[in-house]
Amino acid sequence: MALNENILLYEEARKLNTKASEEYVHVKFSYPDVHQEWDGWVPVEYRRTGVSIPAEDREALEDYLNHIYAKMHPSLYAKWVAEQDRLWNATRSVETKEIFNILKDGRWHCRNCEISNPNFARRIQDIKEMGYTVATHLNYHCPVCGNRRSTRLILLPINRVELAGNGYETWSPALRSRIIRVLGGIDVYENTVSRSCLPDHKFSEIRWDDNTKSENPETMSDSEIREKFQLLTNQRNQQKREVCRACFQTGKRGVIYGIPYYYEGTEHWDPSIPKKGKEAERGCIGCPWYDIQAWRKHLLDALRGAHR
Repeated sequence: MALNENILLYEEARKLNTKASEEYVHVKFSYPDVHQEWDGWVPVEYRRTGVSIPAEDREALEDYLNHIYAKMHPSLYAKWVAEQDRLWNATRSVETKEIFNILKDGRWHCRNCEISNPNFARRIQDIKEMGYTVATHLNYHCPVCGNRRSTRLILLPINRVELAGNGYETWSPALRSRIIRVLGGIDVYENTVSRSCLPDHKFSEIRWDDNTKSENPETMSDSEIREKFQLLTNQRNQQKREVCRACFQTGKRGVIYGIPYYYEGTEHWDPSIPKKGKEAERGCIGCPWYDIQAWRKHLLDALRGAHR
């Protein structure tokens, strides 16, 4: 299917958001029947909604843009807003709702002069994790406030992807409590029992694809839990995400405590292993962040062996 004649793809080069490993294309959608246009960025690498279109796959890109073009027809906007208002009226997330209300017009908004919130990044992450599609322009020179290193955002007024299918795995409160209990409440980074631990997937979501995500049933065995999860504080979980994102982008694996030790592989990602999908998990083995408990055991064994 050819690209709709009312879609203008400004350039082949993609816009990058290195902080979130997202990629976008700059387009203009023209709707001659209602005399309206939309000029913005459409995410084409966006793991939260499972979108991943290779740069070389022109046909897939054109099909996707045609799909988004149809979903964003101005005649559908009023119904979309009404549906979102019903959703947000049922939530208690007041601060996030305020930011969503700014973004829901589907236009660019400067973080510096239009979105004032001390925890801005967390609020945007919440919106994304609810299944909304948001493009982020870093280091934006805003002509209104004059800030040369601002951030501007644009939310696409299209149906959000339900949580169960947005690229992330979920678990019930009961299973979450069981995971913590099975793992002894031990913060693997500090190697101490902590009440502020959260379940962390050993295999980072940034390397998942559509076929990687699986359900987390209540009937998971203890051994399955130990194989799949570890416990980290929220702070360390965020740190791990940044480390895994950097690895995904640069091919250089992370370190913990400044110790460049890997019990399998080296500091560099094995180029023979795919970057995404279930097979990619093989490339994580040996990295300290993948399984901190196993990494600590291997390191201690190596130290003991060196002193025999």
